[in-house]
Amino acid sequence: MKIQVLAAAVNKEPKALACDMNLKTDAIIVNQCDKYFYEEFSRGDRKIRCFGMSERGVGLNRNTALLHADGDIVLFSDEDIRFYDDYEKQIADAFAKNPDADLLTFNFKVDASRKTYYNESERRIRWYNYGRYPTFAVAAKLSALRKANVSFSLLFGGGAKYSCGEDSLFLRDCLAAGLHMYTSTAEIGEEVYRESTWFQGYHKKFFVDRGVLYHFLYGKMAKIFSLRFLYAHKAEMCKEISLKEAYGFMKEGIAEGRLR
Repeated sequence: MKIQVLAAAVNKEPKALACDMNLKTDAIIVNQCDKYFYEEFSRGDRKIRCFGMSERGVGLNRNTALLHADGDIVLFSDEDIRFYDDYEKQIADAFAKNPDADLLTFNFKVDASRKTYYNESERRIRWYNYGRYPTFAVAAKLSALRKANVSFSLLFGGGAKYSCGEDSLFLRDCLAAGLHMYTSTAEIGEEVYRESTWFQGYHKKFFVDRGVLYHFLYGKMAKIFSLRFLYAHKAEMCKEISLKEAYGFMKEGIAEGRLR
């Protein structure tokens, strides 16, 4: 079973990044920088391929990596992830334990503000709980992804028109295509804390963008899920903008999503 990391990066030196991430498997790094280039090098007996591109957008980055991937299992990742030494074995063992799984989400040690992403138990991922998992926690059988013909949205995520949500849309599409998705309790690395590249506070754009995303995720149920989201996080999100105003902005986004 060949495990391959697909790492999204911006303006990084490939060999230094491979070292910082502690890559011990084959990997593809897509580096969004100011020039086009291809570089290939080895770490031990593993091959690292790096594609440089000037275009921006995390969805485009991940789609480019998927296009060139040739592993049996692909693990999506970001430049701020550092893997534990045994991550390859843990991933292989988890898929061996869950032969029905097309996709597994793993645990990472993260900042306390992102603790909601931590898997405390192993379970099936369904339509009502897929939205909590970040892309960097996802490993999948490449053959299943290609058979399902799924890819990442170019409208959402860092560098795109709308600031986040490409991960949720991707998992939604995987579910819609019939892929079997499960959680794993294995912790395979840690996230090195850095300032968000897209989050600038709970202002109008944040809520409008979230409304657009909810239109695509939930369709006719978007307003109900918007209220559920706001009530669940009102203590944190509605300090400067009232819940009523935030809901109005999300409805603006839902309406904008209908026009796209």
